[in-house]
Amino acid sequence: MNQGKRVGIVGAGNVGATVAYSLAMLGSCHEIILRDNKIDVAKGKALDMSQAASAVRSHTVVSVAESMEQLTDCDVVVVTAGSPRLPGMSRDDLLMINAKITKEVIQGIAKYSPNAIVIMVSNPLDAMTYVALKESGFDRSRVLGMAGILDSSRMASFIQEKLGYGGGQIRASVMGGHGDDMVPLPRYSTVAGVPLSDVLTDEEIDEIVDRTRHGGAEIVGYLKTGSAYYAPAKSTAIMVEAILKDTKQIHPCAVYLDGEYGFSDVVSGVPVMIGANGAEKIIEVTLDDKEKAMFAKSCASVQTLIDTLNENNFFEEA
Repeated sequence: MNQGKRVGIVGAGNVGATVAYSLAMLGSCHEIILRDNKIDVAKGKALDMSQAASAVRSHTVVSVAESMEQLTDCDVVVVTAGSPRLPGMSRDDLLMINAKITKEVIQGIAKYSPNAIVIMVSNPLDAMTYVALKESGFDRSRVLGMAGILDSSRMASFIQEKLGYGGGQIRASVMGGHGDDMVPLPRYSTVAGVPLSDVLTDEEIDEIVDRTRHGGAEIVGYLKTGSAYYAPAKSTAIMVEAILKDTKQIHPCAVYLDGEYGFSDVVSGVPVMIGANGAEKIIEVTLDDKEKAMFAKSCASVQTLIDTLNENNFFEEA
């Protein structure tokens, strides 16, 4: 079924390499192509992963594109390239640096893999997804940002830690931008179908929500020299799998809104049905007044980043 499927990964650092490894172990696709400015490092990782794939008898081959011209005819391209977020650095500090990197990468993808579905992982995530959409000229269904699955998995992990049971049966739901204004939705979060409010106090739920919002920063604080990569990479691989296998599963992802939830010309995390054509359907869940206000605030913070790009004439540069 996946014979001949090609996945490109631009940026073979911790996140990109772990996405590649995860997909290679699953045998999700025929070929994974790594693209990184550090070509020898990418080659070493590609060899190592190809050998790991052989160990589990996966048919996936991992190769390296020495330039964007070799990243051709991919079904999906994951973009993790960019400057990492370091301690004390806000996601906004990364904006102009990573927007320029994203623009260059996306122009290459649009040229050499014009039918690909793009998954953005670079931060600030929602703004980079917006840049990717604008620069590629692709339909909005073909440019998705990875954040909601990660934030939901962080929330689920914190719920399990707080409860001490229910592992594997927890469904946490997070919407909005990937940042301090994300919108965790305890009302739509359950343990084996039981509402969260039936197993945890309001105070405990508030603690989980707050910890989820700062889940990335908590890991940066421990690692000191970098940021999380296992959970972001696995979350990305889940999206790639959903596209390659045309699962039609619903996952929260960052997409361009065109009237949904009352917002337009902004990117935010919402539940979407993912299939072979990317974000095939945007699901509009009913939000109460408090949740609507949080979602509006989240969209406004992404809008600020987009405004900053526009003020710097970012989209008008040749």
